[in-house]
Amino acid sequence: MDWLQALILGMIQGLTEFLPVSSSGHLIIGKELIGLEVTDNIAFETVVHCATVLSTITILRKEIVALFLKLFKLQWNPETQYIGMILLSMIPVMIVGLFFKNTVEQLFGEGLTLVGSMLIVTAILLTFSSLNFKFLNFKSLNFKPMGWGSAFLMGVAQAIAVLPGLSRSGATIATGLLAGVKKEEVAKFSFLMVLIPILGETALGAMKGDFSAAVSGIPASSLAIGFFAAYLTGCFACKFMIELVKRTNLLWFALYCSIAGIIALIYALW
Repeated sequence: MDWLQALILGMIQGLTEFLPVSSSGHLIIGKELIGLEVTDNIAFETVVHCATVLSTITILRKEIVALFLKLFKLQWNPETQYIGMILLSMIPVMIVGLFFKNTVEQLFGEGLTLVGSMLIVTAILLTFSSLNFKFLNFKSLNFKPMGWGSAFLMGVAQAIAVLPGLSRSGATIATGLLAGVKKEEVAKFSFLMVLIPILGETALGAMKGDFSAAVSGIPASSLAIGFFAAYLTGCFACKFMIELVKRTNLLWFALYCSIAGIIALIYALW
């Protein structure tokens, strides 16, 4: 992977991480389009995901600091409960990552056929949540606040979304909406609940030496360029696209995922 390919893929990651369109799926599509082999090595993906997590921390730093300041008061206040719900939501994906990661990779692997199929599944999820939202006329009802049950269901959705092409944010936001939680609250929770799992995975990879050129096969300069490209575009995307997710009808994202999924399947079968 040269510096230009790393730059392009880093920008793809940063721009797609905060939309319900699957950043991992777009990375695989991007690799295919620029002629990189889609391999089992996940060093680059982990690095750019870490970059977008840091961009989330940068943009949402005030909210994160406020949560931790309340946590250190050692009181069972709303902020402490919110952090507890975030921790609860992480349990399913941690179980999958620790005990079933290799099994999932062996069963499903990664490639355009899987990515295309999962993008279509993402489109179905987004469509169902949008239409259900419309038919039940939730806008005229009182939304439920984020609760423990909703947080756990979103965590289960995040664990299932380890499959390439199945959007993590799309799955979690759709699940939250179907649980009757406000869209803006669902979007914020969706972006915060992934912070610790990604940072943890990055730390484990660094301790094992997965990011060295000898192990990853990727030059350190390319990893660095990909990281900064994803971080800078991620800061831009996080700042503007949280509002976009809150205000835009998810059916538009469903339409995009459908088209992208169909194109990916046609390309894979060509």
